Amino acid sequence: MKKKTKDFEQSATAELARRLDIELEYLDAAGKRIVIAPEVVRAMLAAMGYRVEDDDDAQRILNGLDTNESSRKIPPVLVVRQDLQPTQIPVHLESGRSHPWRLLLEDGGIGEQGNFLQSAASNRREKNARSLASQIVLTVRLPCGYHRFELDDETMSLIVVPEKCWLDPIADGQKLWGIAAQLYLLKSEHNWGIGDFTDLCTLIEIAAGWGASLIGLNPLHALFVDQPEHASPYAPASRLYLNILNIDVTAIPEFATCTDAQGLLSREDFAATLAEVRGENMVDYKRAAELKLQMLRLLYSHFIRAANLERRQTLRSFVQQRGESLQRFCVFQTIRLHLARNNRVADDWQEWPQELRQADSPAVDAFAENHREEIDFFTWAQWIADTQFNHAAHRATALQMAVGLYRDVAIGSSAAGAETWSNPQVAVAGAHAGAPPDIVNPAGQNWGLPPFNPRTLRESAYTPFIELVRANMRYCGALRIDHVVGLQHLYWVPAGHKPDQGAYVTYPFDELAGILALESQRNQCLVIGEDLGTVPPGFSDKLNSYGILSYRVLYFEQNNESGEFIAPDQYRRHALATIGSHDLATLKGWWLGNDINIRERHHLYPDPQEAIRQRRMREKERQQLLVALGNQHLHPGDTDDFYSLSRSVHCFLARSKAAIAMVELDNLTAEETQTNLPATSREHPNWRRRLSKTLENLRNDANIASIIAAIQRERPQRIRT
Repeated sequence: MKKKTKDFEQSATAELARRLDIELEYLDAAGKRIVIAPEVVRAMLAAMGYRVEDDDDAQRILNGLDTNESSRKIPPVLVVRQDLQPTQIPVHLESGRSHPWRLLLEDGGIGEQGNFLQSAASNRREKNARSLASQIVLTVRLPCGYHRFELDDETMSLIVVPEKCWLDPIADGQKLWGIAAQLYLLKSEHNWGIGDFTDLCTLIEIAAGWGASLIGLNPLHALFVDQPEHASPYAPASRLYLNILNIDVTAIPEFATCTDAQGLLSREDFAATLAEVRGENMVDYKRAAELKLQMLRLLYSHFIRAANLERRQTLRSFVQQRGESLQRFCVFQTIRLHLARNNRVADDWQEWPQELRQADSPAVDAFAENHREEIDFFTWAQWIADTQFNHAAHRATALQMAVGLYRDVAIGSSAAGAETWSNPQVAVAGAHAGAPPDIVNPAGQNWGLPPFNPRTLRESAYTPFIELVRANMRYCGALRIDHVVGLQHLYWVPAGHKPDQGAYVTYPFDELAGILALESQRNQCLVIGEDLGTVPPGFSDKLNSYGILSYRVLYFEQNNESGEFIAPDQYRRHALATIGSHDLATLKGWWLGNDINIRERHHLYPDPQEAIRQRRMREKERQQLLVALGNQHLHPGDTDDFYSLSRSVHCFLARSKAAIAMVELDNLTAEETQTNLPATSREHPNWRRRLSKTLENLRNDANIASIIAAIQRERPQRIRT
């Protein structure tokens, strides 16, 4: 068996896999070496578009890659750290002739130019190549930004990046804290069964009054309007645009003067349905969407008829700024809705009528012309969402929150979504991002999200990644990168394979982290990397070296050997600390073992005895937590009094060395069930369980007030000057 493995490692197929950034082995959560089976490697290659039956196929593909690379004079992109200049640009040129080049700065000016004469005597000839490898060394020191280098008839993006991300709010040792919430789960007396941007403003005012410096939010990405029950914010239609169901329709200026809207709201049947939806303990996405879209269409019609010149001009400016990207997204939504209304396959664009599968096809252009009003409606709705979200951000600034809004960007978007339809070359349709088996998820995970192809991403000069980061940093003071290890390597599960039959693919971490740092500095936005699960040794240190904060979850901050919870002063300084996350049990659910019960009920443990082991482990963890609290003189007393326990745990977290401590709203309201149960879809009501208390009740709750007071003592508010 070992000989077969060694033979495969030396084969042309294995060489091709390495060339295409497929890792042939990895260390699992227990530190065990896992070697990828040859059939999985071939499935990974097929997902990338390379069908390999044998080594002859692999060698032909390798030869083709060599030929393609040697025919290119300059790479498609070069990312350079500003402090490591002068810049050296690799070139492949024919000898004996002069090659004109110039450097164009981001502002349009010429930074440098010249002619390069390739000398055969002073350069080496590349294998299987007709050109010679050399380099052009720039003499100018470039500012950070997106520049362009031109050589003969080829162009390269030259991205100069800073050493670190923006860290100003915590640069002088400040210890901040904030409130984390799932916006759609907020309850209030006015919302329409799903949290909206007015609720966000209310939460900002409450949190600012408590002394919080930031509000952490779930991904606000656009979902599928025609299928609102596809509710996961981590599998969106597009990460570039907002979920219009978060709009507060009554806060749209045209609402006050629209008689049709007023009439609809006062209609007995409409009002009754609204009252039912508002009162439910689970988000009823279908009915909430029907109510909101009905009202939004009336308000759009009124806007077309009666909006003043200033608002019309503001909308036009928004459309111009977003450009073709917004147009394509709104066309995508309109096609889906059109197909759904006509009872045709709409769920996956790869099953649409052939002529509509390419975003830049003449048939799509013709469709857009014939459905202009519907496309314009979705464009207007995005503008409304953007405006209301922007208003919330300004409210946080006005209340002197040191960071303000803190967004979350998902690791991927739905395979059926607008991102893959708009740019299918960058996403890999034949594989899904996921995670190998670990302690929490022993069967592994398949998230159903098509990953970026690192080679085509680089060919595009990282444009899709840059657009993604910019879109999610807009109006925010902090951004959380979900599953940040995906910037270094991401676990792919080939289509048709189980989650434990995947492999890691390497990504250009230094280049992607550099771009993150550039956008972070430009947008004055902290960056937090969610580095949970199976991560390579030293990865969190690597994040910190780029100014990216680590993501520390109390449940996992334990000594690997003794199981003891680490003391607050042992937490990373450059980190965000929290008790749990949307994928984990709430504090009350963890203490009661509800998460174990739910996993057992849904058969998520491969071994029937695993639930018993988990309960024994949890009992030990509970005792270890009490010991850790006692060591800090935070004895909760009667642990049947949940709020006494919660106050002690929150105080422990706030006392940590981490720069930011996040308090989950779910834990303040003592929820027993978690927001999401990974590895389930319809079995568990994921993304639906609303808070048990309304926003109006948060201010006057004595138990919540006692927790906030404990946090305030550990982390007093720092007023910005």
